[in-house]
Amino acid sequence: MAQALAQEKFYTIDDIYSLTEGSRAELIDGQIYYMAPPTRKHQEILSFLHAAIYNHIARNKGECKVYPAPFAVFLNKDDKNYVEPDISVICDKLKLTDKGCSGAPDWIIEIVSPGSRRMDYFTKLFKYRTVGVKEYWIVDPEKNRILVYNFESEDTGDYTFADSVKASIYDDLFINFSNIADLMDI
Repeated sequence: MAQALAQEKFYTIDDIYSLTEGSRAELIDGQIYYMAPPTRKHQEILSFLHAAIYNHIARNKGECKVYPAPFAVFLNKDDKNYVEPDISVICDKLKLTDKGCSGAPDWIIEIVSPGSRRMDYFTKLFKYRTVGVKEYWIVDPEKNRILVYNFESEDTGDYTFADSVKASIYDDLFINFSNIADLMDI
């Protein structure tokens, strides 16, 4: 007698919006990934990066918009992919809605937490590359490392918190990570 296989459950964005108050999760290819609250160090890095990017855009009267998490990004034109990157930079204003970003941001930064390591280094790396994100940074405070993926030129850079890192979507934006290290005693 053949044994029936268990059916894998697929979730939708409606399931994300049905989560209890205060719960945070992301949805990739119909699978829910719950998120733990960020640490203080995570939030300090997030604040520093958001300020640096926001100030650069404002100084140069740029067209792009930068949003820190939580900010909804609907990666595909389906109801099975919803993420909240730590930093999202969107240069096509037609992608912006009242709910968030519909489509791939130009630049995403994820700050690695102990519980997000596999997601940031593997699952999201693959997903962001395939949906059209131009640039993806993985900032890992535990490893003192910044991995920069420029998907358009297929370049990868590996930096430390002592380095100044250039954003490839801009000609003149460099983020000096030693400033973060000085602030946080990393």
